[in-house]
This record gives sequence, structure tokens and C-alpha cells, in this order.
Amino acid sequence: MEADRKRNAIFILTIFFSSVYLLWRLFFTIPWKEGVPQAFAGILLALAETATTLGMFELMISKMKSRESVLRLPELPEDCFPDVDVFIATHNESCDLLYKTVNACMYLEYPDRSKVHVYVCDDGNREEVRCMAEQLGAGYLGMADNRHAKSGNYNHALGATDSPLIATFDADMIPRRSFLMRTVPYFYIPGVRMGLVQTPQSFYNQDLFQFNLFAEKDIPNEQDFFSREINVMRNAANAAAYTGSNTLILRKAMEEIGGFPYDTVTEDFETSLRLQKAGYITYASEEVLAAGLSTTTVESMISQRIRWARGVIQSIRNTNAVFTSELPLAARLSYLNAYLYWWSFLSRMIFILAPILYALFDFRLVECGFGELLVFWIPSHLSYSVSVRYLSTNIRNLRWSQIIDTILAPYLIIPVFLESVGIRQETFRVTDKKNRRERTASLRYLLPHGILFLLTVAAVLRYARGKYGTALIYSSVILFWLGYNLMSLFYALFFMLGRDVRRQYDRIGAKEAIHVTFCGRKYTGMTEDVSEGGVAFRLQEAAELKRGDDFQILVSTGYYQAALDGTLVYQKEDEKGRLYAATVSPKSETDRRSWYQVIHDREHSLPKEMDPWMTIYDDVVRNIRMRRHGRES
Repeated sequence: MEADRKRNAIFILTIFFSSVYLLWRLFFTIPWKEGVPQAFAGILLALAETATTLGMFELMISKMKSRESVLRLPELPEDCFPDVDVFIATHNESCDLLYKTVNACMYLEYPDRSKVHVYVCDDGNREEVRCMAEQLGAGYLGMADNRHAKSGNYNHALGATDSPLIATFDADMIPRRSFLMRTVPYFYIPGVRMGLVQTPQSFYNQDLFQFNLFAEKDIPNEQDFFSREINVMRNAANAAAYTGSNTLILRKAMEEIGGFPYDTVTEDFETSLRLQKAGYITYASEEVLAAGLSTTTVESMISQRIRWARGVIQSIRNTNAVFTSELPLAARLSYLNAYLYWWSFLSRMIFILAPILYALFDFRLVECGFGELLVFWIPSHLSYSVSVRYLSTNIRNLRWSQIIDTILAPYLIIPVFLESVGIRQETFRVTDKKNRRERTASLRYLLPHGILFLLTVAAVLRYARGKYGTALIYSSVILFWLGYNLMSLFYALFFMLGRDVRRQYDRIGAKEAIHVTFCGRKYTGMTEDVSEGGVAFRLQEAAELKRGDDFQILVSTGYYQAALDGTLVYQKEDEKGRLYAATVSPKSETDRRSWYQVIHDREHSLPKEMDPWMTIYDDVVRNIRMRRHGRES
């Protein structure tokens, strides 16, 4: 395809320009004459640039080869669909959260529904969870303790079941009814030794980057870049990762590798690695077939990322993934890049501190002239920026990558270092997925970004002072990096300041048929959005409803029908006519189950790509304006 050829040409140019730049940096720009401290700092900066760029090279090469690794879902005769065990792992999650996931699993479409066996795997052995599972028609596999954490829970379930395929879901991950029909056939592709199919991790609520930065209409979920891009690209090297949920696994393959591994806090990542070493394919598909809750507090998000960082390092060490002969070279390089990714947060900190040290303290890290810098750096930087766009199909750009890394960097450097030198995290901590109920601010995490922000401002003021004409031009590269870092730190401060939470439930855009009955008269219309506690809708004929009026609602989709009691909260006129908003409650348990499916058995309505017209200026102005007016979510 023409688009692929253009993309590949840009990647090749980027690899060429960046390689030339790195060779120049490593061999001609280290400030050896400035003394040991500055030479050492210069080497660190050059190594940080090298690691970051080589990681991009691996992704670009994978992207160029990704079309060759796409597998088409085959047609499978209905009588060939095997039995499937569906495992829903829970440790201490609430029954309200579990209910939606178990309920959705009971609605999974399959040619012979008796072949689908749903189990709630509860390592808390809770009576209320057992009762809830029985109420919904699911099996219950309880354990007296959570020894070996999630791995122990799943291995216990493996020993109590026997279906040839196993689907795994986290407690908050709600599958769409088509999940099995869109994954099971992959295991019947001739000549493919399929061990695992991983569908993207998707979320129906705003993640903290979307929410805290008022960007829920402009940027995709932060994890989309990994789930929908990087993990799919790594199919080319058979290095796609199991991410713990929304997954279908071959039981025979799990038995061959001895079940879920214990000696890691990311059992999912290591499971896929062990399957690959055993000769199985782990395939990441692009189709979103389930959605869950993203973390809702800064503390839980940072704790989650620390666990991922430590777990990936543990698993790569446990399996000798970078050096083993049981994996092809492309996969080993992919795992080297996966390891180095967690060091990229140290690199980000070096990139922030380097211009500060030079501009504020005259600490030289690079020895070169202005002309040399333009010749070697400009082509590399510009081509690199364009390549990031081609890598992420507008899911992520270089600016947002820098912002996210800047926000996370201060809290990951020490855990990554400790894990790398063998000081392990032994305890598995379940990620907190509670709904927001209060302001999301985490001022205690603000301190490092605040200090870096003030240092950067001071560096700009000192470095620009007294410079005019050509002196200012020669200073432009340092000022560019100081300004670039200042922008990322500005976002980090906004992020840590948080945002007030006014809504109890997350709204999901949905256009479904609605019938409203009020004072004996029936009206028809369409929903605009739905949530567990409310609905917004429009009617073909205006109803004389007032705030506080009670009425009945019947919502119908192609698969579900839910009867609800509604109470009007407000109505307003806009360019499309009159919009009504109401709180709702299902009339019966059957209606409750159907209503949850109406809400969640669909593609979520949050952005899948970035808004290309949203600039830095727009982002900053919006954040200031929204915070000044105290807007709700």
C-alpha cells in the first residue's frame, strides 16, 4: 500500500538521521575537558538519548513488519466450538463491581451456551460473593486464603475445571457478548500453534490523564497506546504480552508450562513469555471486546505502575528472556526494549535536569557548536517526531508521551533501580478500582514536579537575561528544551491538582430506542447517554415534564430490554431540541441485569484518537478556565 511505503520511508529516514546523530553525540560531544562530574553527566545524557532512540527503532521495525503478522479470524462451524471455562478473578472487590462482570459473562454469545462455564474465582472465600454468583447462575470457586495471589487463584481454578479453552477476566472487566465468537476461532487457524489471544484492555471511565487534565473529549485512554498499538506490533516478533484480562488461553499450553507462575508480581506478563518459550503463539488482536474501570486515584495509579515495572523486570530475569536461545532474536530485542522502557523514566528526568544544570549552574553536558547542533539534531528530532505519529495512528503524539512520562517519572526511578539490582517486591497488591467520590487531587505527589517547575523557570530567566540578537539565536536550543520541559511540568502540576468529582456514575454515549410513559400518555425517542443511575434522552414529541416528575421508561436494543422507573432531574433546550435527564432505577432484578447490559455491551464513547486541532494553548486555557469555574466531570 502507498501509505505503508510512505510510512516505512519515514521510518528508514528516521533510523538514518537518528543513527548519525547518536554516533556524533557519543563520539564527538562528551565534555571530557570539563572534568569528571561534567563528563560523567554528559555520558549519562548521551546514554539516555541512545536508549530512548534504540527503543523507538525496535518499535519502528516491528511496525514495518506488522502487516505480515496479522491473522484473519477464520470461519468456524458451530459444532466445532469447544467448551470454555470463564474465570473471573476477585480478591477483595465489592459485589457491586463483580456483579456487572459476572452478569455480562452470563450473556456471552455461543453456538451451544451449555458449553460456556462461568466461574467466580474468589481467594477471599466470601459468602456474599458465593451467593451473588449463584444468584446469577455462575459457578463459585472459593479459597481460604490468597496464597500466591492471582496465580494461586487461577491455578486452583485450573485444577477444578477441564475445558480446553480458558477465558480470564479481572473483576472490573465487562466483556461484550461477542467476546467468545470473536476469539475462539483463532485457535483453529491451520498451522498456527495458538497458545493465547489477548484482546485490548479498554476502559469505559475516563482515566486520570483524561479526567484531571479536562481532556476526556480530546485524547484516548493512556493505555490505548500499548494495548492497541505496541502489543499488536509485537505480534511480528511473537512477543505480544498477556495483560491479565480479556484473554482466551489454551489449557493444554498452560499445563505444558506448569500453570500460572508464582515468582513474580506480574503473572500475566510472565505467562505469555513462558508460552512463547514453549513454542506457542501469543497473539494480540485489535478488536476491543471488553471494557473495565481505569484507576481513579493518583496513589493507586502510581502503585499499579510500580507493580508493572517491578513485575516486568522480575519476569524477564526469571525467564532469561533477553539471552535465551528458546526465543528468536526479534523477540529477545523486544524484551530488551520492554526492560529499557522502565528506565525511560530516568531518561526523562535526565532530559529535564540537563538544560537546568547548564542554564542555571553553567554545568556543561554537551560540547559542540551551534552550527553542528543544527546539522545533526534538527533532522533527527523532526523525523523522530513524525515517526511517533506514524507509530501510534494518532493515538499518541510526542508531546503527550513526554507529558505522561514526566508525570510518572519521579515515582518509578527508585523502584526500577531497586528491582534491577535484585531488591524485589514480593507482595502482590490488587489495584484499587473504586469509583471516584471526591476530589482527585494528590498534593503530596506535587512536590517533585513543583521543584522542577521552579528550577526550570529560574533557568529560563537566568539564561535569557541580557541576551539579544545573535546571542539569543545561539541560545535558542537550550531555551527550546527548557520551554518544552516547562510545558510538560505545567501539565504535571495541573494533573496533581486534581479535579472535583460531582457525578456518581460514568456516562456512556448510547443511541437506543426509548419509550416514556407519563400521565397515561406514551412518547417515543432516543437515548443520548446512559449510566447506572441515569439516562439522558430526546423525544419525538415534547412531554410536559417538570423537575421531580416520576414516569416509566422502556429502553430497547437489538438484544436487551429494560423497564425503569425514572425521575426528571432537568431539561434544557439546545441546537438539537429538548434534552431530558433523569435518574433511573430498574423495576426488577431481570430489568437490572438487562439495564447493565444496555450500558456496557457496546463500544465505549471515549475518544479513540487524539483531536488533531487541539493545541498546547487550547489545553492550557481550558485547564485554567475549567478550574476557575470549578466545572464538574
